Amino acid sequence: MAEVRAATDDDVAAIVDICTRAYDATYRGLLPAAYLSRMLAEFYSPERVSKDIAPAPPNWLGHQVVSVNGRVLGVAAGGLTEPGIGELHVIYLDPDSRGRGLGTLLLDRITSQVRELGATELWVAAVEGNALALPFYEARGFTVQGRRRAYGSTDAEDAWSLRLRRPLPATSPRS
Repeated sequence: MAEVRAATDDDVAAIVDICTRAYDATYRGLLPAAYLSRMLAEFYSPERVSKDIAPAPPNWLGHQVVSVNGRVLGVAAGGLTEPGIGELHVIYLDPDSRGRGLGTLLLDRITSQVRELGATELWVAAVEGNALALPFYEARGFTVQGRRRAYGSTDAEDAWSLRLRRPLPATSPRS
């Protein structure tokens, strides 16, 4: 049985491991190696995850994890970018655990949390060409709203993200 809960300091190593492996598996060959290394170092070091694991109200909800039989298999994080606007900042699963509904459980958790904070829409960025994320989000009601340079990329790296949005009715069906 899967359990979704707020991450604790005891989950830092698992979060770093999952994010590092999933990020590499998702983007190797899609994004430049230098960009991958820089983003992994910036966001998925034990120090950074430890700093960001807890909520920082009102806008950062902290990390949420999904576990099965006590083993953390996925992580998500989000919050508000402005009043009424939610953002899913990250969602990664252990690469061997995809296709089991765990990503949907994490998305449901973030959706519920931002809705409780008054969000009426949820946004996410997905790297252009990400064959895992884009179908996942589109199947859950997100639509592409635009394109922008991927966070932290340079002109030489030419990495782009699509911005996707979905409305959040007051109560909604399963994500």
